[in-house]
Amino acid sequence: MSDPDVIVVGAGVAGLSAAAALRAAGRNCVVLEADRRIGGRAHTVQVGADAFDLGATWLHDADRNPLAALAEAAGEHLIDADAKRRRVLVMGGRLAEAADEAAHAAAAALFDRVCHARAAQDPDISVTEAIAGIRHDPWMDTIETWEAAQIAAADPRRFSVRDWSANDLQGRNLWAMGGIGALVERRLLPLAGKVSLGTAVTAIAWGGDGVTVHSAGGTLRARSCIVTVSVGVLAANAITFDPPLPDSHQAAIAGLPMGLLTKVALHVPGGQLLGMAHGTVLRRKLDRALEPAMSFHFWPEGAAHIAGFVGGPVAWELARAGAGATQAFARQQLERSLGPQAAAHVGEITVSGWGTDLLHRGAYTYALPGQAGARAVLGTKLADGRLVFAGEAVCTDGLAGTVGGAFRSGQRAAALAV
Repeated sequence: MSDPDVIVVGAGVAGLSAAAALRAAGRNCVVLEADRRIGGRAHTVQVGADAFDLGATWLHDADRNPLAALAEAAGEHLIDADAKRRRVLVMGGRLAEAADEAAHAAAAALFDRVCHARAAQDPDISVTEAIAGIRHDPWMDTIETWEAAQIAAADPRRFSVRDWSANDLQGRNLWAMGGIGALVERRLLPLAGKVSLGTAVTAIAWGGDGVTVHSAGGTLRARSCIVTVSVGVLAANAITFDPPLPDSHQAAIAGLPMGLLTKVALHVPGGQLLGMAHGTVLRRKLDRALEPAMSFHFWPEGAAHIAGFVGGPVAWELARAGAGATQAFARQQLERSLGPQAAAHVGEITVSGWGTDLLHRGAYTYALPGQAGARAVLGTKLADGRLVFAGEAVCTDGLAGTVGGAFRSGQRAAALAV
């Protein structure tokens, strides 16, 4: 490999986006990826004959999502996921009635009002603290788990309400036929150019006139380096920096822990399962805060599987216990929602493994109370652009935790790099 203008570390969406922007600007870059594939946490696999995204599933906030715009311009088949999904609640072994649905909707609206209002005040506190005054609402435990653990992959007791408010996604959610990971490989990789796979970066020296990057493929020098690995990898010191990162950046990394959202695909041939039609999204009313729970999406777009989601502290606990524990949990949760006969229909179960994957060490970031500003700090260029960090973790535009945010951060980093 010859020395480039810019070295990009990581070939997830942020890294590919940065490389594409650099190439479009006429700059020479090299992309180094530790894994044997591209895409990072946008990864599509086959479950039987169907595509299944182990990571990113939807193009959130599509009207301002640059990846959605790229896909639409390329003529990709994108589906309005919200229009296709039918939401169902179960409680006490029965389907929720109209009055229950109304009470749930009212509780969700109350949660939003209270958390957004509290986020505008000082000091910044946790989501759990923010809703202490409305905890008596019988639906609040369910809403908290959905908003914090399921959507944000966070522990609500350690989750900045200001960070929640800033990244409360709105607008359309689009689903890509064939999967988000496949879309990234199909549309973004050709723009980014060649990627050196299986090339883990171990050290970056950035104290001189340029940068020196040490990797499994050898040593490269460049004018600047864009680092797009996950905050989990940075926190584990898998890459050493010389000189060490400034205290501000180290504090930002500590203030942005990796959350975990684990996805499962339960193979259940099509048709109906106890009244759950294609496209049904099933959630269960919880009896206590942080009660272990899994939501289900039945046969998305006609696939022969049910997608299950569990996030936050429960997901981390299951990950530490192994894939078998998550599989057993998925069966147990399906039975709890639909009765003991439901799990009899389930065959093979595929489990995502972001919590135990040493190249990612989690799904996406959330900010600790008082650390909502850490995203901006981590995204601040160092040494006049000799070293720049990118990825969903540095997003300050409301798209943190999403592939759209990662894409935008890569473009921004390319503009900041020397």
